[in-house]
Amino acid sequence: MNDHPSNNSKIYVDGDACPVKDEINRVAERHKTPVVIVSNKGFRPRPGSLISQVVVPAEPGAADDWIAEEIDEGDIAITADIPLAARCLEKNAHVLAPDGRPFADHNIGEALAMRDLKSQLRESGDIQGYNPSFTKQDRSRFLQALDELLRKAKRP
Repeated sequence: MNDHPSNNSKIYVDGDACPVKDEINRVAERHKTPVVIVSNKGFRPRPGSLISQVVVPAEPGAADDWIAEEIDEGDIAITADIPLAARCLEKNAHVLAPDGRPFADHNIGEALAMRDLKSQLRESGDIQGYNPSFTKQDRSRFLQALDELLRKAKRP
């Protein structure tokens, strides 16, 4: 896989539950990188921003399928959905979780296995709840990770 995004990378956002849309907009504006937010709900992008939206049907997996189809090598996906992250990595895209953790070829298998294990434990009642709360540290780590990816894209 290419270690760096390209100068003409796009950012694709799995948008329905994404807690870092404002941060994505700020970093994308600074780096002049287009952003496509894919969701089943519409929103109003700021006038003149590099953000566009794609509204998909409110069917399970519709946003994931659209992103997986459209994303290309060197693009960046922002998602907490581990199966979508794996699909994007198969297309040689870069993937960040909203908390700034990168998904990559070396850790996606473990992430998928952990996701399946937690799902089984929830179904059996051995654990309850889903994910810890989103923190300021998560937001900060995300900003730093996205900025670094886009700075790498500008390097020759």
